[in-house]
Amino acid sequence: MKILCFIDILGSGGAQRQLVNLAIEFKKIGIEIGFLVYYPNTFYASVLAENNIEVHQIYETRVIPRILKIRQYIRKGTFDAVISFLETPNLIAELAGFPTRKWKLVVGERSSNPKISKSFKLKLIRLMHLFADAVISNSEVNLEMVKKVNPFLPTNRCFTIYNMVDFDLWKPSNNYKIRINGKTNIVIAASHQYLKNSRNLIEAINLLSDFEKSALCVKWYGAKSPDNSYLDSQALIEHYNLSGIIEFLPQVRDISEKIMNSDCCALFSFYEGLPNIICEGMALGKPIIATKVSDIPKLIDDSVGGYLCEFTTIDSIKNVIEKILLCSNEELIAMGNHNRKKALLLFDKTTIVNSYLKVLENV
Repeated sequence: MKILCFIDILGSGGAQRQLVNLAIEFKKIGIEIGFLVYYPNTFYASVLAENNIEVHQIYETRVIPRILKIRQYIRKGTFDAVISFLETPNLIAELAGFPTRKWKLVVGERSSNPKISKSFKLKLIRLMHLFADAVISNSEVNLEMVKKVNPFLPTNRCFTIYNMVDFDLWKPSNNYKIRINGKTNIVIAASHQYLKNSRNLIEAINLLSDFEKSALCVKWYGAKSPDNSYLDSQALIEHYNLSGIIEFLPQVRDISEKIMNSDCCALFSFYEGLPNIICEGMALGKPIIATKVSDIPKLIDDSVGGYLCEFTTIDSIKNVIEKILLCSNEELIAMGNHNRKKALLLFDKTTIVNSYLKVLENV
């Protein structure tokens, strides 16, 4: 079997990581794999090169010529299947199949953006899924949104497959020391965008007592986005004099090590697909504090594996931070162990790969 993996960019995003990991696992079982991208970013290029996966790049600034070049590349290829991730690549992949195609097309939905139900453009993109063989989402919430705006989409072509986790890489370390610096160390791994809700997090931290602030250390790793969220958040941190409590750091390849040396993982987004930080934090045996978005409430048992909050309420975010600060070391360990057990059931890479192969075989 020959499969083309198609996405916009090889940046450090969660969708990119999942598609790269999926391609690597396909390669391991003898499937011929190629990658197609149309924006220049090489964050994952070296990983693909190490696994002998070729990346074809179509860098064209003009939209229509770009679509036509991508269409030509896909149609001239001898692919048995194309797997695309994210809205625009999905749309382009579907357009490439007109008027007929010989390859199977699987489009990946990766974001539970509430605007899907209100935006004509986003609705149209989902209506185009009628021209795909299968729609795979990494969350049940996202898939229900898609089916709501496209009621013509056959149920037997819709699937939920969670993110995969390599448990050989993402496993608890015997060298980890809880609260090693006398503080509760929280790690966030997410790009700096307004939708990640950094402002409300900073406002919530500012409402903590001085004693609580002194017991807290938050490190946020992620790439800067084109919006002004990073600059606005930095300005707010300085305004509240919180620079010693919350720190924004660049994206890193060794994020597993950063999470491993933390006491808790967090994410406070307005909406998500299925965030890697949650899945991988669970795999590493970490408690989770997060907003009740996407399938996170299905993954994290509130007060057992961590604490969940409302993204719209600063006080709600403040409360979960206070709760995690009040947990004893033993309670944090118990929460992490609970999450690790759930992760082993939900995110097993062999199960995930086999689920994709089953879809490809049956559509």
